[in-house]
Amino acid sequence: MNDLFEYKQELDALRFTPEQKTQLAAATVAAAQKQTRRVRRPIGRTVLAAACITAVLAVSAGASGVLKNAAEVFAPIFGGTAAQTEVIDKIGYPIGASATDNGVTISADAIMGDEYNAAIVFTFTRDDGTALLPEGVEDPMLLVGGTGGADLRVLGGSHGSSWFVDEDPTDDTLQMIQTVSTDVPLNDCTATAEFDGLYRWDAASGERIPVVEGRWKFKFDVAYEDSSVTLGGGETFAQDGMTFTIDEVRVSPVAVRVAYTADSEVQWSDAPSGRQSDADAREMQRYLENVEVLLTRTDGTVIDLSGTGGSMKPDHGTTVCVKGGVLDEIIPMEEIAGISVGGILYPISAE
Repeated sequence: MNDLFEYKQELDALRFTPEQKTQLAAATVAAAQKQTRRVRRPIGRTVLAAACITAVLAVSAGASGVLKNAAEVFAPIFGGTAAQTEVIDKIGYPIGASATDNGVTISADAIMGDEYNAAIVFTFTRDDGTALLPEGVEDPMLLVGGTGGADLRVLGGSHGSSWFVDEDPTDDTLQMIQTVSTDVPLNDCTATAEFDGLYRWDAASGERIPVVEGRWKFKFDVAYEDSSVTLGGGETFAQDGMTFTIDEVRVSPVAVRVAYTADSEVQWSDAPSGRQSDADAREMQRYLENVEVLLTRTDGTVIDLSGTGGSMKPDHGTTVCVKGGVLDEIIPMEEIAGISVGGILYPISAE
């Protein structure tokens, strides 16, 4: 994945206004349209940049929906081989929470992940059975207001992405997939999902156009089995005039997380919140993007994860960095040969 993220000093204190979120979505339209996945009709991916994600539960509006089997939900999106389905059956959990407004129901169907990463599938359904999207509107860049997905009740920084999948634009349903990666454990917390309207992005006018009006808010528990393995600790490598010490490497069938510390302190500019200066972009490259992370499968395929999102935090002359995220597909552990970080290889035992 090559998601685009905005960084600034004290990343875990970022805040985005609705206008900034809209601008961020517009800026990533081109990148989103280039994202490809082996799934049903992807409709674009929007970067989610968030921090200090403490949710405020003003209303407890959770409603119980119809539980769907986790494999039924995730297999068409993240892979449905026998080995992948076995992983989903082990770590995927149904949710079934929902809310209804203006004749449309939004439900959280299922969740899976590991200690620091999660993927959630939401379904939008028009209750009278008529088409959810307007006639003639196919493959739009869709956006949602509100938090735009699940806001997890954990204290810490986060990054992630969301995208829509629509098998049939003429029917009454639409799916949204959200991924989230945090720098603190998240697989035992409460999430609040809030959606304030469904929109399509009109590139000609540079504005978002309402598709479905309404406000949906509900909460659900985030609970699933952590299937990650922990590798490394203490190894060092040098590049860009710095020495990096690897603190921890975590790999699961659905995500990768790499934590390391640089022996110099990142120098942020005074760029406005939500904007990235050229100087900050260079710092991001030195501390995050230039650190190579490669996952090698047992069949020899190499997946470059160097461009995944992350966080950087100055700490008394050093910089603590975390990068990684949810993979584009489920990769059973027995199909992962190893992962390398900054040229240091960590083999993964088939056992």
